[in-house]
Order: sequence, then structure tokens, then C-alpha cells
Amino acid sequence: MAEQDNRAVLINETRQRFETEYVPAKSDKYDSRDLERLQQDDSWVDNFLIWRHDSVDETLKMIDESFQWRKEYAVHDLTESSLPKWLFEVGALYLHGYDKEGHKIFWFKVKLHTKDAKTQFEKKKLVAFWLERYARREHGKPLTVVFDMAETGLSNMDLDFVRYIIGCFKVYYPNYLSKIVIFELPWIMNAAFKLVKSWLGPDAVGFLKTVNKNDIQEYISAEYLPPHMGGTDTFKYYYPPLVDDDFQTPLCENGPIASEDETESKEEIDMENKENPDSNEEPGPSSKKTNLTDQMSKPEETDKVDSKAKNAKKALTTFKGLLLHISPAEELHFGSKETGEKKCLIVLTNVTKNTVAFKVRTTAPDKYRVKPSNSSCEPGTSLDIIVSLHGGCAASLQDRFLIMAAEMDQGSGTGTQELAQFWKEVPRNKVMEHRLRCHVVESSKPSTLSINENALNIPAKTNEDLHLKLTQVLHSNKRLQEQIDRCVWLQQLTMVLVLLLVANAAFCFYMLR
Repeated sequence: MAEQDNRAVLINETRQRFETEYVPAKSDKYDSRDLERLQQDDSWVDNFLIWRHDSVDETLKMIDESFQWRKEYAVHDLTESSLPKWLFEVGALYLHGYDKEGHKIFWFKVKLHTKDAKTQFEKKKLVAFWLERYARREHGKPLTVVFDMAETGLSNMDLDFVRYIIGCFKVYYPNYLSKIVIFELPWIMNAAFKLVKSWLGPDAVGFLKTVNKNDIQEYISAEYLPPHMGGTDTFKYYYPPLVDDDFQTPLCENGPIASEDETESKEEIDMENKENPDSNEEPGPSSKKTNLTDQMSKPEETDKVDSKAKNAKKALTTFKGLLLHISPAEELHFGSKETGEKKCLIVLTNVTKNTVAFKVRTTAPDKYRVKPSNSSCEPGTSLDIIVSLHGGCAASLQDRFLIMAAEMDQGSGTGTQELAQFWKEVPRNKVMEHRLRCHVVESSKPSTLSINENALNIPAKTNEDLHLKLTQVLHSNKRLQEQIDRCVWLQQLTMVLVLLLVANAAFCFYMLR
């Protein structure tokens, strides 16, 4: 409590002194929206103070420099349409993936950057665009910056631009830097990057990590590294759209959209609820399930299943967040109109000791039905979310899903009204977010399954549900195996205890004689 009071005193002092010592003389150099935010956003002021070790004098200088930069670059008005399209098409800068600490990664593909004084200002604006876009969403959550210097030559080296990126974190976005990872720094540039360390300063030099293919996975796991870094991430940057889009609540929040196929949808839902009671749409906790960490189907199963089973296997990759483990980690696999696959399964596992509230949003709310889209998950349990395409809609590579999660206090209600009030009050910096993109599986030739279905005249509805059912079977098999392992362990423990009791009884009998 005393610490909070001390922070409040420092924050108020910083605001008052900036208002009296800086604003009167430089009001034309500041954006009024920044001045307004300074008075309202405690965490923003606190980040400046933390970055300057609670020295108010140094903090005021930093805020002054930051505000002048924000006005010069018109940061508040930077939008996708305000920047040249070619900047995004080059793909030198973008946000994608997470490091092992759960921090978002800001990629700088140095080989795609060419030093050019004529376009330098626009490129710096692009950096500001991405950082401001991220800051508005994450509100203080740190970023990891990766300088990918593979296949980089002297023509790509631009120390002024590198210094600008570092300056953005050092001055303009305080306390946003988790670390800077430099991948495969060419030996010829070693001297140049000694300058980078001097720009960071003695306090921040520990943020700099120089790595190669052998040790980069100390900081970033293989699932978020491209193949040339020794990873397994198949993500390829392309534009349009932006790799991160705005999300909305699905119109079909916790049930089907009324339409011409409403009857069929209801039949599907009833069938799913009978076959899989864990995935019903009530906003309550599901039954206990196995943690999904490292849950992957065995390689030998690959040859025994068709293409849709392979999609189910892909769905078992897991993102390990601080509150939830989310499977799949990055992609939801839908079929094209020809293949007909319309449903995917998202599995959430609560890894905390408290109830976690979650909600799902999408960039295409009129295309998808999400069940449930706003609910909660009890400690140590898992919950299935069914995402299905509505009617004749087809999935697109541009579609994205956002899963938001926040830890609830013990004893908090989990009804609809309680959850709605919780999301109104929870601070943004307490919310975990994870994004999923859509992958459309194209079929160049009919699979064996499709041929058999046509021959036997099996309803298309069964085909659409196959992916979902196979995924559920794989999860069930895994849960069964773990239950068997627990039973064996308990049997062994019981045998040990029985032997100890027998030995103890024999010893007592011996002593009595």
C-alpha cells in the first residue's frame, strides 16, 4: 500500500511540474491528445518514471522529447492509408509471434531494407505506425525486437535507421522493450554494432542478445521461428492485409444465426451436444481435461488417416500463455468450398489457480458461429470452443480470431451479467490476448474419404463434422492414456505403502518377542 502511495505521489508531481514547467513554453510543439492522456493515464506516466529510475527531472525531459516526436510524426493520425502502400509490401517490418516469455515479436528483416535518404522519413513513420498500433492494444506489455540479419550485406546496413528504432524504445515508448535479439550478425559489422551498445546505455545494454541458429531458441521457441532460423513456423508475410487486424464480437455470439439453414444448424448442434457434452454452449466450466502441453499425435498415425485427420493433428500445437494454453497455436484449418470443411475446434486450458474469463472476437463476425464466445474456465480444466462457418460462407486467409482472457478474483460470479461487468472493469494490462489466423485447405484431387462418401451416399453433414470428431477422438485418447498412467502410479504407490506396513508390523512383532 505504501508503495502505491509513493507511486501516486511521483505521478502527480510529474504531471504538475510538466504542466507548469514545459507546457506554457512549448504547447505548440505538443499534441493536445498527448497532454490529455498524460493527465488521465497513470500507467503511461509510471512507465516514463520507471524507465528513468524514478528521477522526476529526467522523466520530464524524456516526456518533452517524446511529445515533440509524437507531434512531428503525427503519431495519433498514422493509419494504414496514410502511408505508402509499398512500405507494407516490402515486408521489412511487422509484428508476428511471441518469445518464450510471451512477449510479442517485432521483426526487422534487414536484408529487405535499403538505405535511401529520400524515403527514410516514411520508413521511420512505418516504425512509429507499428509501435503505436501495438501500444494502443497492449498498453505497456513489452515487445521483443528481432534484427534478422541473415543474408545481409553492407548495402542493407543503415545505422541511422537502427539508431532510430532503438531510440523509439529508449525515449518514445518507455518500458516497452523486453530484449533486442540480433540474429547472425556478420563479422564485418561487429564494429558497427559496438555503437549500438553505446546507444542503449549501460542500463539497457543487457537487453541486447547476439545469437545464431544454435542458440536463438533460448529466447524464442521453434514454433515462432522461420525455417532459416531452425524453426518450424511456416508464416510468410504478405500484404494486404495487415498481419494484425481489428477484431469484433461475432454476431452469432453463443448460438446459430437464424437463416435458411437454421433447422440443419440446430440438428448439428444437438448432435454435437449428445456426442460431446464438454462443448455445450452454457457459459459455465467444462469437465476436467488433460493439459494440452506437448500434446501431439504420433508420427505413425499420419499414414493411417486421411487429409482431414492431418488437419486435426495440426490443431494439437499449443500456445502456452500465462493464463491459458491455447490449441491450435496459430491457425484454424478450414476447407475451401470444394472440400467443404466448415468447423474447427479451439481448446483452452486454464493453467492458473483462479477462474479465467475469456471471450472470442473475429475480423469477420458475420461469417462465423462461435460456441461459446464469452464464458469462463475453471482452474485446471479445459474447455472446447467450436468455430463453424455460417451458411454458404467460405473461410479466407484474411480472417483472424482474437482470444482475450483475464484472471478473475476468487468468489467472482461467472454468469452472463457478472462476466459483462467484469470485462467493463478489468484493466487492459491484465488481459492476455492471442490471435489465430485462418488457413484454407485446398484439395487438388479427391481423397479416399470423398470417394467413399460419394459411393455410399453419406450426408455432407457427416463429412463436415469429421475434422471436429477426429480432433475430439485424439483428445479423448490422450486423456485415457493419462488416466491409465495415473492408475498405474497409484497402484505402485499402494504396493509400496502395503510393503512398508507389512515391514513395520513384522518389526513390531519382533520387538514384542
